Amino acid sequence: MAYWVRMPWWLRKLLPAELIWRMPETGKPAVYLTFDDGPHPAITPFVLEQLNQYDAKATFFCIGKNVVENPDVYRRIVDEGHAVGNHTQNHKNGWKTKTDEYLANIMEAAKHIDSRKFRPPYGRITRVQAHMLGKAREPWKIYMWDVLSADFDRKITPEKCLENVLFNLRPGSIVVFHDSEKANERMSYALPRVLAFCKEKGWEMKGL
Repeated sequence: MAYWVRMPWWLRKLLPAELIWRMPETGKPAVYLTFDDGPHPAITPFVLEQLNQYDAKATFFCIGKNVVENPDVYRRIVDEGHAVGNHTQNHKNGWKTKTDEYLANIMEAAKHIDSRKFRPPYGRITRVQAHMLGKAREPWKIYMWDVLSADFDRKITPEKCLENVLFNLRPGSIVVFHDSEKANERMSYALPRVLAFCKEKGWEMKGL
C-alpha cells in the first residue's frame, strides 16, 4: 500500500486545480481535523467525546449509506456544531467509476448529507469529475488533505500513526483520520494525543 503522509507540492500541481489541500493561515493559528467513512455507531461517538473534551471542532466526511444506517449519530455530529461533508453514497473510487455514475452516487449521498463539501474516497477523482463538481450550479468544494494519519494502514503501529501527524502538522493543515473499524486501533490512540498537542500549542481546531 503506497501513499504520501504529506502530498508533495509538485504532485499537487499535477492534480485537478479544484482540489483544496490546506487552509490559508489567517488570524490565530488553526488546524482542521477531518474524519472519513462514518458515521459509525460506536467509533464516531468516541471521536465526538474526545473533541468535546478539548473544545475542538472537526469535519466529518460521511458515506451516505452510513448516514442512513446511523441517523442519530449523524444528527449528533451536526447538533454538536461540527461540519459535515459528502464522501459518496457507497465509497466510490473516482478512477474506477464512470463520471455519470460517480456524480449520481454523490447526489444520492446528498439526499442524506446537507453539505456542498466533498472529499473523494481514496483521494481519487478525475479531472473531469472535479471540474464538473466545481462548475455545478451550486458548486462543490473538494477537500483533500495536508496530513494523512494513515490510521487505515494495519501495518503501522498506533505510535507511528501519531508520529505521522505530529511530525507534519502545521497551522493551516487539513488532517485526515477515519471513524471506522479498520482505523480505530490507531485513530483512538493518536487522536487524544493530537488534540492535547494542539491545545498545548494554542492552535484552534476548526471545521472546514
